[in-house]
Amino acid sequence: MYDVHTHVIPPDVIQWLKSHAHDVNAAWIKRDPAKADFLRVNGTWEFELKEAFINPALYLEEQEQAGVTHSLVSPIPQLFLYDCPAAVTAELASVYNRSLAAWAGAHQQRLSALATVTLQEPARAANELRDAMGLGLKGAIIATSWSGNLLSHEKFAPFWEEADHQKAILFLHPLLSVDARLGQRMMANLIGVPWETTVCAVDLMLSGLMDKYPNVKILLAHGGGYLPYQIGRLETGYAKWKAVNAHLQASPHDYLKRFWYDTVLWNPAGIRCLIDLVGGDRVVPGSDYPFDLCAWPPDSSGATGFQTLMAE
Repeated sequence: MYDVHTHVIPPDVIQWLKSHAHDVNAAWIKRDPAKADFLRVNGTWEFELKEAFINPALYLEEQEQAGVTHSLVSPIPQLFLYDCPAAVTAELASVYNRSLAAWAGAHQQRLSALATVTLQEPARAANELRDAMGLGLKGAIIATSWSGNLLSHEKFAPFWEEADHQKAILFLHPLLSVDARLGQRMMANLIGVPWETTVCAVDLMLSGLMDKYPNVKILLAHGGGYLPYQIGRLETGYAKWKAVNAHLQASPHDYLKRFWYDTVLWNPAGIRCLIDLVGGDRVVPGSDYPFDLCAWPPDSSGATGFQTLMAE
């Protein structure tokens, strides 16, 4: 069994956060005596800092107990820090990437890892991606968008060019939706997170970017959001509207099969539907472990997809 959607915070990163708490507005908060401290960074996301996030030995033990033989580990989205000064973001990215590279290198049979980059400065992010892959990382995890920045914008060209050259895995992971209507009952997470993935994926699809950078391996979190379920609507719009088909060399359904999708859906029927739509070689096991809202242990579907995603 594999897991391509799982997060850790290495001890070096925790130490950096403590040393730079003022720079990133980090706070450790006790919400519940029965739980670990909650970590808040930059005044936004807050989450329980579970032991499995920060204890590498415990992480490997729990993966083994669940039957996971290899994990593709990512930094956590809360530490993308795109809204911080670029120098701060870059410093944390360097610590994070080197730490993950060393950990994965020491457990090559069990672990691979992705980098985090200073995406607010795309040229710098391109260099960071190159350096991280030189250390043995497989690509990077990046946000689907932030502060209105869509990834198809021309300013991100240097980063996409490097990712294409490196044949990198880019794991597109959403941040919480900032839609004010979703500010209650956890809706920013429950439906806002998959919505953010949907917007990003459709934008990449319709912009022509996937033809321009065909060697990038784009992995979509949470089963691709709502994109697979609405592919019929996209196909119909493609057939009727020049605004939809003007930049495309193929139909939306063809592009749908060029992404990879994790199985973080909590719904076996939904996973089967996804496999029927895109093929078993494009669906990969994922869990989102160890966040509260994780599909643990990961669904066992997607071994073929894992092999195609990880192939050099």
